[in-house]
Amino acid sequence: MAGLGVTEGSVSPVFPTVREVLALDPVRRGAPRLVAGEAGLDRPVRWVHVAEVPDIATLLGGGELVLTTGIGLPADDTGLRAFIGDLAAVGVSGLVVELGRRYPTEVPRVMAVAAARRGLPLVELRRATPFVRITEAVHALIVDAQLHELRAAEEIHQRFTELSVEGAGAAEVVRQAAALAGCPVVLENLSRQVLAYDPAGENAELLLDGWEQHSRRLRPAGRTAYDSDSGWLVTTVGARGQDWGRLLLRWPARAGLGDGRPVGTPPTRLTILVERAASTLALGRLIRRDAEGLERQLHHTLLTGLLDHSRPVDEIALRARALGVPLERRHLIGVMVRLRRDTPAEHAGPGEGGPADAEAGPARLRDLAEAVGQALREAKLTGLTSPVDDQAVGILLALPDAAAEDRALAAFAAALRRRHPDQPARVLVAAGSGVASLREVRRSLVEARQVAEAARRDSRDLPVFRLPHVGLAGLLHLLRDEPRLQTFVERELGALLAHDAQHPREQLLGTLRAYLEQGRNKSAGAVAAHLSRPAFYERLARIGRILGVDLDSVEACLSLHVALLALDAIRTP
Repeated sequence: MAGLGVTEGSVSPVFPTVREVLALDPVRRGAPRLVAGEAGLDRPVRWVHVAEVPDIATLLGGGELVLTTGIGLPADDTGLRAFIGDLAAVGVSGLVVELGRRYPTEVPRVMAVAAARRGLPLVELRRATPFVRITEAVHALIVDAQLHELRAAEEIHQRFTELSVEGAGAAEVVRQAAALAGCPVVLENLSRQVLAYDPAGENAELLLDGWEQHSRRLRPAGRTAYDSDSGWLVTTVGARGQDWGRLLLRWPARAGLGDGRPVGTPPTRLTILVERAASTLALGRLIRRDAEGLERQLHHTLLTGLLDHSRPVDEIALRARALGVPLERRHLIGVMVRLRRDTPAEHAGPGEGGPADAEAGPARLRDLAEAVGQALREAKLTGLTSPVDDQAVGILLALPDAAAEDRALAAFAAALRRRHPDQPARVLVAAGSGVASLREVRRSLVEARQVAEAARRDSRDLPVFRLPHVGLAGLLHLLRDEPRLQTFVERELGALLAHDAQHPREQLLGTLRAYLEQGRNKSAGAVAAHLSRPAFYERLARIGRILGVDLDSVEACLSLHVALLALDAIRTP
């Protein structure tokens, strides 16, 4: 692509340009006049060299500003052309000729024509000027600039070393890079989706608008490159031969001198900064290689931000759009996919609830999150998805319109079932009501979570549970923070809960639950509780005495069953 050049090997922009040298006081006292080569005035000056011999080019390395009185230059036109050609070929920054000794009023026209043809700045000094004053001024400028760059490089090294030791996340690394550079910084993955960014005080909306298309136009020729057309310094992020993203820093080519003149490449310190930041990101990725990918982390941040109001809605919308998940002007639906059992002790089945099961829980949740992500891709749906607690994976679906709601939920549930053939037995899908605004999304997500909690013991094989499906359990879950409901539970079950607290080995609440869930069928209840019928009958009798109720009464059992459902809703986090 035009304008793209690898920064490695280029002349460092810490050196002053020919234009800046001509503006120095010792040079201005010599009444400088540009004769030719105006286009080369922004060439950097690496050093100043005084020369009075025609074959000086063999002693130069490029980037020098040559000062001469001309007394040793060739007398013939051919020799002057060769002199200018040799200087241009070796890459000098410019030629300054003091008038008076060899050339009284002006340099020979043949020199001016040759310099113009080669684009070499040729300057006359019309008054005598001590060359030593010029060399001192320029070299002092170079040394000061280089010291500034060294100090900046040391600060960069120290800052990113601290970030590496602290295990800073991608967002913090990008923020620090932008603060040090004073320029916008963007971290993207290989799909050109924005993982983190800091606009450095600029308009984030403009920075990220059409990001993917803009980024794909930047095709660096090396691992670190600068595109002067767009003003982006780009470096690859990765380690051990596994590249996973790019870090981009915007330094417009016409910034830096304050007068609108173009500058070839960014300062060396910015190249050091962006490469050091990329190394810190790569190291952090290696350290956290067993953790979630950055995309999942960002999904989690945005989803939890919606659930707990920890981030402004506008920021969430902007970051989601940069991630490739547009949420504005979409029909939004909160969905929860959760494991059916959270193995509370009073009703855990054989092999559930023990240490081994606790250790397997996070692994099951990771597997579920992966299956949910694959199902979304298979169903060609767009949304944010991430675990939201120890049992559930949350999804915020973004659909084009409300008419697509039922079809999208059915497609997702079908895809998940293909990924999880045992879905009805192990997991369930619950969805909240669709909303038209991101500001209403929390209500849909909370409703989906409540439906999922209420339906987790429902044995029906429904593809997706909605609020009408959960009936009484759903209502009680919605009312779980209501003091009057909590008072009702204590009135109905308080005595039995107190007994179980004093006799932890008996846990009569589980016996009552088995009896009521089996429709007051004592034989079926004994089987569900894994007790013999005499032992089960004896426990029921004790429960009746503790609670002071007749367990053969339909009305009393109905009240107790409602209290049990309410207790489950209250205990659900």
